[in-house]
Amino acid sequence: MTRIDAPWLTDTSSQAVCAMLNDAGYQALFVGGCVRNALLGVPVSDLDISTDAVPDTVMALAKKAGLKAIPTGIDHGTVTVVCDDVPFEITTFRRDVETDGRRAVVAFSTEITDDARRRDFTMNALYAGADGVVIDPLGGLSDLQAGRVRFIEDPDQRIAEDYLRILRFFRFTAFYGDPALGMDAEGLAACAAGVDGIETLSAERIGQEMLKLLSAPNPAPAVAAMAASGALLRVLPGAAPDVLPVLIHVEEAQDAPPDPIRRLAALGGEVDRLRLSKQQATRRDLLSSDLPAPELAYRHGADVGLDRLMILAASLGKIVNPAEVQAVADAACQTFPLTAADLMPDLQGAALGRALKAAEQKWIASGFTLTKDDLLA
Repeated sequence: MTRIDAPWLTDTSSQAVCAMLNDAGYQALFVGGCVRNALLGVPVSDLDISTDAVPDTVMALAKKAGLKAIPTGIDHGTVTVVCDDVPFEITTFRRDVETDGRRAVVAFSTEITDDARRRDFTMNALYAGADGVVIDPLGGLSDLQAGRVRFIEDPDQRIAEDYLRILRFFRFTAFYGDPALGMDAEGLAACAAGVDGIETLSAERIGQEMLKLLSAPNPAPAVAAMAASGALLRVLPGAAPDVLPVLIHVEEAQDAPPDPIRRLAALGGEVDRLRLSKQQATRRDLLSSDLPAPELAYRHGADVGLDRLMILAASLGKIVNPAEVQAVADAACQTFPLTAADLMPDLQGAALGRALKAAEQKWIASGFTLTKDDLLA
């Protein structure tokens, strides 16, 4: 018998929500990421519960227990119950009736196996009760322990149900797969066969999934497999996956944590299929620009300058020069010695702005060495 032991499981809020269902004769089973991550000993962010109680019953039981219930996705079987400010997403066991690659029509079920079979990977079809005992209806525990990321039953069918699962396959392999095993061959073949379905996905979903993938400690093998399958071309046309393993080596040498935007900039290619936030897009554009790293550091901070240095080093197949790192750090601390008042009243308006800009560029080109008197002269 396998059992999970995690602070969130024994927390009074978790136990209270489970008791709300169990005491009324229904099942309350934690499922998916929280069980998977607890077994791996890594942090848990979301607490999802599966139950044989229908949504209206969950709402009624929550009200009876004095808990807040929000019908966040009640048509699809999901109710969010809040206990002590902790949200629990409670979803009724379901089976798919109809899918189109983006969304599904579901029917409620009382069978845990129905619920397990509609999930994506075997390692995500793991359940645990309030006592922590793991329920493994599809053999996902052995896959999790071995670092095998496998689709549940027929990979082609799982992908046809939701084409985002192609990108999730690469992400989960990057995070949870054993590098020695490589990609699951059957799953990879199914991804290659279904890549045209990526075109049906929204830019928001694709962008979120790609940034999650690029946040993995070492996503390079998974990104290379994406390129081989044709998936990378659909997501990031023109990207150069060969630079990524070099960049990761450079990052390790610099003791730099994983950064998805830095890695995205290094990959290059068109980002129209990714919906980045304004801040993410701006940073990606800065890191992809031709501006020297010291100038980037002066204008936008040392972190941006150092990221640009790492990308340039990776593109040349070398590590970062310590002298360049120091130059970036120094540039970030510089203050332009001229002000508008220094050029007035001789210059005004647009002419003043042009003169200040030209002087600043000259100062930057000098390696920030020109003094105020040099510039005025």
